[in-house]
Amino acid sequence: MRKKSPQKQPNNKSNDGFIRIISGQFRNRKLPVKDVQGLRPTTDRIKETVFNWLMQDTRDAKVLDCFAGSGGLGFETLSRFAHSATFLEMDNSACAQLKTNAQTLKLNNADIHCTDSLRYLGQNTNEQQFDLVFVDPPFRQNLAKPCCDLLIENNWLSENALIYVEVESELNNLALPSNWLLLKEKVAGQVLCRLYQSQ
Repeated sequence: MRKKSPQKQPNNKSNDGFIRIISGQFRNRKLPVKDVQGLRPTTDRIKETVFNWLMQDTRDAKVLDCFAGSGGLGFETLSRFAHSATFLEMDNSACAQLKTNAQTLKLNNADIHCTDSLRYLGQNTNEQQFDLVFVDPPFRQNLAKPCCDLLIENNWLSENALIYVEVESELNNLALPSNWLLLKEKVAGQVLCRLYQSQ
Protein backbone atom coordinates (compact mmCIF):
# COMPACT_ATOMS: atom_id res chain seq x y z
CA MET A 1 0.00 0.00 0.00
CA ARG A 2 1.46 3.27 -1.09
CA LYS A 3 1.98 5.92 1.56
CA LYS A 4 0.33 9.24 0.93
CA SER A 5 2.81 12.05 0.80
CA PRO A 6 1.94 14.95 3.09
CA GLN A 7 0.03 17.65 1.29
CA LYS A 8 1.70 21.02 1.20
CA GLN A 9 -0.44 23.94 2.24
CA PRO A 10 -0.71 26.58 -0.46
CA ASN A 11 1.43 29.52 0.49
CA ASN A 12 -1.02 32.26 -0.41
CA LYS A 13 0.08 34.51 2.42
CA SER A 14 3.41 35.02 4.12
CA ASN A 15 3.75 32.89 7.24
CA ASP A 16 0.63 30.85 6.41
CA GLY A 17 -0.43 29.10 9.61
CA PHE A 18 1.57 31.50 11.76
CA ILE A 19 1.47 35.06 12.96
CA ARG A 20 4.64 37.07 13.40
CA ILE A 21 5.18 39.60 16.14
CA ILE A 22 6.69 42.56 14.36
CA SER A 23 8.25 44.58 17.17
CA GLY A 24 9.03 44.78 20.86
CA GLN A 25 10.38 42.19 23.29
CA PHE A 26 9.07 39.26 21.19
CA ARG A 27 10.08 40.71 17.85
CA ASN A 28 10.06 38.20 14.95
CA ARG A 29 8.63 35.40 17.11
CA LYS A 30 6.26 33.23 15.11
CA LEU A 31 3.18 31.79 16.79
CA PRO A 32 1.02 29.02 15.29
CA VAL A 33 -2.54 29.81 14.23
CA LYS A 34 -5.41 27.32 13.93
CA ASP A 35 -7.18 27.05 10.59
CA VAL A 36 -10.61 28.11 11.81
CA GLN A 37 -13.48 29.22 9.60
CA GLY A 38 -13.87 32.99 9.72
CA LEU A 39 -10.49 33.50 11.38
CA ARG A 40 -8.68 36.19 9.44
CA PRO A 41 -5.37 37.24 10.99
CA THR A 42 -4.49 40.86 10.39
CA THR A 43 -1.74 40.94 7.77
CA ASP A 44 1.76 42.14 8.66
CA ARG A 45 1.28 45.10 6.32
CA ILE A 46 -1.87 46.30 8.08
CA LYS A 47 -0.44 45.48 11.50
CA GLU A 48 2.59 47.66 10.81
CA THR A 49 0.29 50.54 9.87
CA VAL A 50 -1.88 50.09 12.96
CA PHE A 51 1.04 49.95 15.36
CA ASN A 52 2.64 52.98 13.73
CA TRP A 53 -0.62 54.74 14.62
CA LEU A 54 -0.41 53.35 18.16
CA MET A 55 3.33 53.80 18.67
CA GLN A 56 2.93 56.04 21.74
CA ASP A 57 -0.14 54.30 23.14
CA THR A 58 0.61 50.63 23.84
CA ARG A 59 3.02 50.86 26.78
CA ASP A 60 1.17 50.33 30.07
CA ALA A 61 -2.20 50.18 28.30
CA LYS A 62 -4.97 47.85 29.45
CA VAL A 63 -5.94 46.15 26.20
CA LEU A 64 -9.08 44.31 25.06
CA ASP A 65 -8.85 42.13 21.94
CA CYS A 66 -12.44 41.34 20.90
CA PHE A 67 -12.86 38.46 18.40
CA ALA A 68 -9.21 37.69 19.14
CA GLY A 69 -8.80 34.83 16.64
CA SER A 70 -5.04 34.44 16.21
CA GLY A 71 -4.37 36.98 18.96
CA GLY A 72 -2.01 38.84 16.66
CA LEU A 73 -3.13 42.28 17.80
CA GLY A 74 -3.24 41.51 21.51
CA PHE A 75 0.11 39.70 21.55
CA GLU A 76 1.67 42.58 19.63
CA THR A 77 0.61 45.01 22.38
CA LEU A 78 2.06 42.75 25.07
CA SER A 79 5.31 42.59 23.12
CA ARG A 80 5.27 46.39 23.25
CA PHE A 81 4.87 46.40 27.05
CA ALA A 82 1.13 46.84 27.47
CA HIS A 83 0.04 46.49 31.09
CA SER A 84 -2.26 43.57 30.24
CA ALA A 85 -4.40 42.14 27.45
CA THR A 86 -7.78 40.43 27.65
CA PHE A 87 -8.57 38.13 24.71
CA LEU A 88 -12.14 37.14 23.78
CA GLU A 89 -12.50 34.22 21.36
CA MET A 90 -15.51 31.95 20.82
CA ASP A 91 -13.90 29.07 18.89
CA ASN A 92 -12.55 26.46 21.31
CA SER A 93 -9.57 25.38 19.20
CA ALA A 94 -8.51 28.96 18.48
CA CYS A 95 -8.90 29.76 22.18
CA ALA A 96 -6.77 26.76 23.18
CA GLN A 97 -4.08 27.95 20.76
CA LEU A 98 -4.17 31.43 22.31
CA LYS A 99 -3.53 29.87 25.73
CA THR A 100 -0.68 27.76 24.35
CA ASN A 101 0.90 30.78 22.68
CA ALA A 102 0.60 32.82 25.89
CA GLN A 103 2.40 30.01 27.73
CA THR A 104 5.06 29.87 25.01
CA LEU A 105 5.74 33.57 25.53
CA LYS A 106 5.65 33.08 29.35
CA LEU A 107 3.02 35.79 29.72
CA ASN A 108 1.36 36.32 33.08
CA ASN A 109 -0.65 39.34 31.92
CA ALA A 110 -2.73 37.68 29.16
CA ASP A 111 -6.30 36.95 30.25
CA ILE A 112 -7.95 34.59 27.74
CA HIS A 113 -11.70 33.92 27.70
CA CYS A 114 -13.33 31.25 25.54
CA THR A 115 -16.56 33.16 25.07
CA ASP A 116 -18.85 34.96 22.69
CA SER A 117 -17.60 38.56 22.61
CA LEU A 118 -21.06 40.15 22.51
CA ARG A 119 -22.26 38.05 25.44
CA TYR A 120 -19.15 38.94 27.44
CA LEU A 121 -19.47 42.66 26.68
CA GLY A 122 -23.20 42.51 27.44
CA GLN A 123 -22.37 42.05 31.12
CA ASN A 124 -22.63 45.26 33.06
CA THR A 125 -19.88 44.37 35.50
CA ASN A 126 -17.87 47.61 35.48
CA GLU A 127 -15.02 45.66 37.04
CA GLN A 128 -12.50 46.69 34.42
CA GLN A 129 -12.05 49.42 31.84
CA PHE A 130 -9.74 49.35 28.85
CA ASP A 131 -7.44 51.97 27.33
CA LEU A 132 -7.09 50.27 23.94
CA VAL A 133 -9.67 48.04 22.28
CA PHE A 134 -9.43 46.01 19.06
CA VAL A 135 -12.68 45.26 17.23
CA ASP A 136 -11.76 42.96 14.34
CA PRO A 137 -14.70 40.57 13.83
CA PRO A 138 -15.23 37.94 11.14
CA PHE A 139 -16.42 39.63 7.97
CA ARG A 140 -20.06 39.91 6.91
CA GLN A 141 -21.60 38.84 10.21
CA ASN A 142 -22.68 42.34 11.34
CA LEU A 143 -20.74 42.13 14.59
CA ALA A 144 -18.74 45.38 14.64
CA LYS A 145 -21.54 47.84 15.42
CA PRO A 146 -23.18 45.85 18.26
CA CYS A 147 -19.74 45.25 19.76
CA CYS A 148 -18.93 48.97 19.71
CA ASP A 149 -22.36 49.85 21.12
CA LEU A 150 -21.82 47.45 24.05
CA LEU A 151 -18.42 48.98 24.81
CA ILE A 152 -20.24 52.25 25.45
CA GLU A 153 -23.42 50.91 27.05
CA ASN A 154 -21.61 48.85 29.66
CA ASN A 155 -18.81 51.28 30.39
CA TRP A 156 -15.87 49.16 29.20
CA LEU A 157 -13.82 52.15 28.02
CA SER A 158 -11.49 54.28 30.09
CA GLU A 159 -11.42 58.02 29.54
CA ASN A 160 -10.12 58.87 26.05
CA ALA A 161 -9.76 55.18 25.16
CA LEU A 162 -8.56 54.24 21.69
CA ILE A 163 -10.64 51.83 19.60
CA TYR A 164 -9.29 50.14 16.48
CA VAL A 165 -12.00 48.84 14.14
CA GLU A 166 -11.22 46.56 11.17
CA VAL A 167 -14.12 45.68 8.88
CA GLU A 168 -14.84 44.90 5.23
CA SER A 169 -14.26 47.95 3.02
CA GLU A 170 -17.90 48.22 1.91
CA LEU A 171 -18.82 49.21 5.49
CA ASN A 172 -17.39 52.70 5.03
CA ASN A 173 -20.64 54.22 6.35
CA LEU A 174 -20.70 52.11 9.52
CA ALA A 175 -22.55 54.09 12.21
CA LEU A 176 -20.40 53.97 15.33
CA PRO A 177 -20.93 55.90 18.59
CA SER A 178 -21.26 59.61 17.90
CA ASN A 179 -18.81 60.57 20.64
CA TRP A 180 -15.94 58.69 18.98
CA LEU A 181 -13.46 60.86 17.12
CA LEU A 182 -11.99 59.32 13.96
CA LEU A 183 -8.20 59.71 14.18
CA LYS A 184 -6.88 57.52 11.37
CA GLU A 185 -8.24 55.60 8.41
CA LYS A 186 -6.81 53.25 5.78
CA VAL A 187 -8.29 51.06 3.07
CA ALA A 188 -6.19 48.07 2.00
CA GLY A 189 -7.93 45.92 -0.60
CA GLN A 190 -11.08 44.51 1.02
CA VAL A 191 -10.17 45.80 4.48
CA LEU A 192 -11.13 49.10 6.08
CA CYS A 193 -9.09 50.10 9.15
CA ARG A 194 -10.06 52.95 11.45
CA LEU A 195 -8.71 54.26 14.74
CA TYR A 196 -11.10 56.15 16.99
CA GLN A 197 -10.81 57.90 20.34
CA SER A 198 -13.71 58.06 22.76
CA GLN A 199 -14.59 61.56 23.91
